[in-house]
Amino acid sequence: MTHVFNDPVSFKDEMLEGFLSAYGRYVERVPGASGVMRAGAPREGKVSVIIGGGSGHYPAFCGVVGVGLADGAVMGDIFASPSTEQAYRVGKALDGGAGILFSYGNYAGDVLNFNAAEERLRAEGIDCRTVLVTDDIASAEAGDEGRRRGIAGDLPVFKAAAAAGDRGASLDDVERIALKANARTRSFGVAFAGCTLPGKSEPMFTVEPGRMELGLGIHGEPGIRSVARMSAQELAQTLVKPLLAERPEAADGRAGVFLNGLGATKYEELFVVWKDVAPALDAAGVRIVLPEVGELVTSLNMAGCSLTVFWLDDELEELWAAPADTPAFRRGQVSGAPAFDRRERSAAADGGPATEDVAASPESVRAAAVARKVLDAMEATIAKNEKELGRLDSVAGDGDHGTGMLRGFRAATAAGHAAEGGTGTVLREAGMAFGDKAGGTSGMLWGEMLVAAGNALGDTETPTPARGAAAARRAAETVQTLGKASLGDKTLLDALLPFVDALDAGLGAGKPLPDAWAAAAGVADESAQHTAEFAAKVGRSRPLAERSIGTPDPGAISMALCVAAASDVIARVRDQRDHG
Repeated sequence: MTHVFNDPVSFKDEMLEGFLSAYGRYVERVPGASGVMRAGAPREGKVSVIIGGGSGHYPAFCGVVGVGLADGAVMGDIFASPSTEQAYRVGKALDGGAGILFSYGNYAGDVLNFNAAEERLRAEGIDCRTVLVTDDIASAEAGDEGRRRGIAGDLPVFKAAAAAGDRGASLDDVERIALKANARTRSFGVAFAGCTLPGKSEPMFTVEPGRMELGLGIHGEPGIRSVARMSAQELAQTLVKPLLAERPEAADGRAGVFLNGLGATKYEELFVVWKDVAPALDAAGVRIVLPEVGELVTSLNMAGCSLTVFWLDDELEELWAAPADTPAFRRGQVSGAPAFDRRERSAAADGGPATEDVAASPESVRAAAVARKVLDAMEATIAKNEKELGRLDSVAGDGDHGTGMLRGFRAATAAGHAAEGGTGTVLREAGMAFGDKAGGTSGMLWGEMLVAAGNALGDTETPTPARGAAAARRAAETVQTLGKASLGDKTLLDALLPFVDALDAGLGAGKPLPDAWAAAAGVADESAQHTAEFAAKVGRSRPLAERSIGTPDPGAISMALCVAAASDVIARVRDQRDHG
């Protein structure tokens, strides 16, 4: 388990503070952001390669920022994607005028937040591209590589792109190289035991004695199949065989290969496995170029390892062999750090421009007070159910749903109470704070839902039940657009859409808002429970879809809990009005 921490909620921030203190010769903090960049960056006229994802994976991601590798990294909380705001600020700070390449693992929360950040940067005239890492062969069949997740194969993709950028390549060329590196990278892993989040006493999943999990994820997810524990020699064959089966037709036999420890499987054990990996690859005609054995992409204290094969050609071999000097990855001799030009940080990188005050109607101001009470009630119900939501999420996910939701609501309620104005302002401020602090898919979606509802209600219009229902509909449509999910995909939409439909029907039948909302909240709860019958079709749980059957979706459950909490507030407000 994770033994050393203060407040688990501040674990990532304190980790980052200590990292920057130890490695200031390599990196510095991005002003106003949860991210790091090369010391003295950006360099004028150079493409910046920015990587990122959740914490808990060190050396990924901040540990591989430096000469010959990434220009910067955005850090989310443990196993949670960075927020849109954080990705935007790091991108803004690292704009050297030649464009930005974002590269990260193919996870829904990362994709949503980084894409939204890119849209903002492009609107400001900064050219941005993205290359998703999709190396994990266990997460989707051959031929469906676009749905695969990124695990330890991050490293060769990042290194190839960054080495090209350091040589002065254009953004088009850096993107082309990163795409080629990803297409030639394959990984497969095994787990012996799950990891434990800071402050938790139980691991996110357990492996039965004498068994191991094939096809692990790096966010505390279990593997896709359980098998009997095997010797190191047998394990080497188990790792090598499926990777050779996906050898690209164009591969000439050269490959960069690395055996990666997940956090609790240490170097000596990895060397025992490597002793049999190397001859197995050699027997298959693979010429190993500059192998690596060690911890490159971890999962806190997870016991397990993965093998990555990076099929080379002349161009990629030169980039794989290029010198690098970072806190956690060093290769060859660099000629000294490039002469970076220090540039004035923009106001946006330091927190962005202040928003203008909006004159709110008295009716909207009164409704805003109710909105704050709803946020308070939602935070309280999530706090009460945090552990259960984490348990549900650990069945086929990473177990952090309750923690992330609570982090988001704490930020949202604080922002809502601090906001002055009408309902629209309160909900927009709450939504932006939720998305920034919660991170991950749920953080992004809940943040955008609250913003969309706030935009629909506004500050000058008189809030009515019909406007409230329209705001809920707008929020649901926002989730559908951003998450690209539908009813039955086992997401929060499976509670939200039935709720919205039932609310519309109740109001249409002439029910008062409190009664219509209460009935719709009951529908949401029933629909959320019904998701236990589904297999996950999108998101991080999709690779373990069969395991998710029998357990309701945590996002749908938390949505049902929140609309029920809101129902209680709405009913109390009516009672106070009627008796006041």
